[in-house]
Amino acid sequence: MHAFRRIVVPPKLPPPMNPALLEHAHQRAQAAENRVADQITRFAGSMTFVYLHIIWFACWIGFGVEDYPYGLLTMIVSLEAIFLSTFVMISQNRADARQQVVADQQWTTVQEEDGQNRELLDLSNQILGLTKEVHAAMRRNGGSTQLPTKTTNT
Repeated sequence: MHAFRRIVVPPKLPPPMNPALLEHAHQRAQAAENRVADQITRFAGSMTFVYLHIIWFACWIGFGVEDYPYGLLTMIVSLEAIFLSTFVMISQNRADARQQVVADQQWTTVQEEDGQNRELLDLSNQILGLTKEVHAAMRRNGGSTQLPTKTTNT
């Protein structure tokens, strides 16, 4: 039974690793129509769907359900194509939404990294300034590696 289910029902994709996409998938799964659209799209995009149609067309023609030019079959397939094209568009919109989520997260990361880079540049400039002061103090002390110490009167 498990093997039959695996053939008939296409496997789900693993959950996304990106936290933003994971949250997006969770929000999307909240609505029943999204879950239904996802299942239909997953099934219609599988080889099981193709095999079922091959069997269906072969039986329709082989058993002589109707005479050539198969007007009813053509109408059924046309209606199916209309609905499936709608699900393809839904799937494309979903893919666009996922790409936007990733792009937004990447932009946020770039902005955070830019701020961190500015902080690092400020720190580097402070270190450079202190290094120059140390070298200047060493030159004033005649090249001695020992910095002058403050003397306190006790």
